Formats: sequence, C-alpha cells, structure tokens
Amino acid sequence: MTESRALFGLQVAPLTLSEATTLAQSAVTARRRLLFGVLNAAKIVALTRDALLRESLLEADVLLADGQSIVWSSRLLRRPLPERVAGIDLFESLLQLADRRKLRVYLLGARPDVLARLEQVIARRWPHLVLAGSRDGYFSDEQSAEVAADIAAARPDMLFLGMTTPKKEIFLGKHGRDLGVPVLHGVGGSFDVFAGVTRRAPVTWQRAGLEWAYRLLQEPRRLWRRYLITNVTFLGLLARELVKPRPLYTRPARDAARVDHRKDTSWTPTSMDA
Repeated sequence: MTESRALFGLQVAPLTLSEATTLAQSAVTARRRLLFGVLNAAKIVALTRDALLRESLLEADVLLADGQSIVWSSRLLRRPLPERVAGIDLFESLLQLADRRKLRVYLLGARPDVLARLEQVIARRWPHLVLAGSRDGYFSDEQSAEVAADIAAARPDMLFLGMTTPKKEIFLGKHGRDLGVPVLHGVGGSFDVFAGVTRRAPVTWQRAGLEWAYRLLQEPRRLWRRYLITNVTFLGLLARELVKPRPLYTRPARDAARVDHRKDTSWTPTSMDA
C-alpha cells in the first residue's frame, strides 16, 4: 500500500514518473478518468486565497509534486515524496505512451502559431499517435462549454492543456467530468517549450530546484517581484507547516457523496476513481 502525503492541506501522491505513466496506461485501458494535478510553491501560495484554484486542485484524481521545493519540503516535514514529477516530463512520457499505443491525443492551449509548431514537432517525434484535435487557448469563459463539447466529440484518450494557472485548473474543474477523456493533464507552458518558443532550464538547474531562477534570468523585469513575494511567502507557509500542519482542505458539499481515494489514503498506484 502506498499512502498519499498530506502536505499544506492537500494529499500528494508519492509516485515516480514511471508509476504515473503506468497509472495513465491503466486509465486508458479501463476508460476511467484520471485527472493529473501538479503542485509547486506558487500554487501553494495562491491556493490560500484563491478558492477556484483550491477547488480545482481538489478535483484532481492524482496530485503530483511538480516543484522540487515540494519534494524538499516533504522530506523536511517527514512525509517524503520519492521524486519530483515535473508536468513537462509527464507530458513527454505520456506522448511516448500514446505513440507506443497509437492513442488519440487532443491539444488545448497556446497561441495558434505555437500550436501549429507543436503539432509539427509531435508529428515528427511521435508519428504513431493520433492527433484527434487541437484548439488554441484564446477563448472566453462563455466559449468554454463549446470548447468542451468539441473535445468530447473528438473522443481523445488524452487531453493536454497548455494554459496558464489558474485558467487550466478552472477549465478542468468545470468541464473535466463531462469530456469523456480518460487522461487529462494541464501542462502549463510546456507547449511553448516543445514548440521551441521558450527554453527550459538545463538539467543541472532543474536538479538544484532553480528552474524559477532560470526563468527569472530570461525575464527579470517582469518576474523578479513575483518570485520574491512567492518564495518568501512559501518559506513562511513551510515554517507554519512545521509547527502546525494545515488541516486538509475539503471539497465543496456537492461532491461529498463521491468516493475518493484521497479520503482513503491507503490507495495503490493501480487503483483510481471510476
């Protein structure tokens, strides 16, 4: 049995990248929903005041540690996670799975030109997967139901959302259960990276937990204040968690009757919600 880790009021799955990919494969085979959520320091800070983001993270079937700071914090808090599972690494691993199994994939997000470049990259690197459809991320809240209907009609096995936080979490929170897609994963800026629009930090920076610093060097005037406030606030929340762990956040009352593995922490990597 693998118990989830209660961290900052959320239950985080102690999975490796390989285990998360295997879980996705099982979800596709059984046609059961598996909504991945990813957690980093910025989200820990934001969810304390953003109810929509908080509820959307609670909606995830499996919540993974996207940030190295979450892994380090889990060890400091003696609720250790095995490794960081970055959203972009999970994205690539799932594309490889789709290529091996000839699965159907839908891409949602980014600018139209970026999306077109991403489609070219995917066609070249993973030629055996089926691109069931795509849509750029520039749509209004009023159009979100129409976008959801288009995705459902395409019948993909996997949906990847290259949209910013909290837009992607809110979209999945509103429509995720109506899409009929087994595997759903919000990948943030990964579309831009794979399309060659932005660069990811070198591996040495990633292992040191300094991807944020690499992004800061690329856009210092825009990001310095955001990272300063976020990092200082996160350290304060970590200190508070050391002294008095935050009680687990709870779902809205409308979901109270649904069976959820996060309320029974003795779940295994091969079990998931229907």
